[in-house]
Amino acid sequence: MSQLKPGTVANLKVAREVDFGYFLTNGTEEVLLHKSEQKGKLQLEEDVRVFLYLEKLGRLAATMAIPVVQIGTYGWCKVVEVKESLGVFVNIGISKDILIYKDDLPKLREVWPVVGGRLYITLKTDKNGRLLGKLATETVMEKQFKKADRSVFNQNVRGYVYRTLYSGSFIITEEGYRGFIHHSQRKTEPHLGDEVSGRVIDVKEDGTINVSLLKRGYESIAEDAEKIFMYLQERGGRMPYTDKSQPEDIEKRFAMSKGAFKRALGRLMKEGKIDQEDGWTHIKKQS
Repeated sequence: MSQLKPGTVANLKVAREVDFGYFLTNGTEEVLLHKSEQKGKLQLEEDVRVFLYLEKLGRLAATMAIPVVQIGTYGWCKVVEVKESLGVFVNIGISKDILIYKDDLPKLREVWPVVGGRLYITLKTDKNGRLLGKLATETVMEKQFKKADRSVFNQNVRGYVYRTLYSGSFIITEEGYRGFIHHSQRKTEPHLGDEVSGRVIDVKEDGTINVSLLKRGYESIAEDAEKIFMYLQERGGRMPYTDKSQPEDIEKRFAMSKGAFKRALGRLMKEGKIDQEDGWTHIKKQS
């Protein structure tokens, strides 16, 4: 008879009932199935399929909630808590949240997962038998990937960040494509486990894709124009910024380059919304 181990599924028999649950057995060992972890009334000698884990006091316990993630199997789990001194906790579908220790997370604290992020993980045990989460390696992720073809070029994609490097971030898209986001193709660095959306800017011969989180030119112009027009409205319809303003002044006020600023102004002028005069831009009075 194999030894009962945390992180695994076992088929056990109901040995006896107690006030706080049932003791289950494999013939040589017993484990507690607490009332809060059972599903319905059980009978003596009934066969029960359970997942095994260690309670806070280090005792082996059972639950009838069978998680997808077990020792040797992988699945997506949501981050439910972040503790800088320990790491992050994920929900695998049982009452006990599982820790991914900080040593198994990126060295750069700023890209640690945040609450709500999703991670592709398996389980492992420490020397005391306590369950810990373990991020999937690149070799494991490769089994999930599908090859993209040229038809996805310039298409929008969504996916989750599963790996971060200094040069950029790797994602797996909803379709299963392996995507890379170079640091020049994003405004801010996403966290591990973040869901991101972007567009395909290259399809490689090996079926992987390069993704940009930056907006398309026409999308960016429309967004910048709206931002400038709202600023004008907040200032009573006038502002001391024009297409002749200094780049550093534009960057400081609007967080955009002078080129982007000029393109947005051009859009607003073409739409008949603004005029420029004597170093000022103002909302054009509608006749």
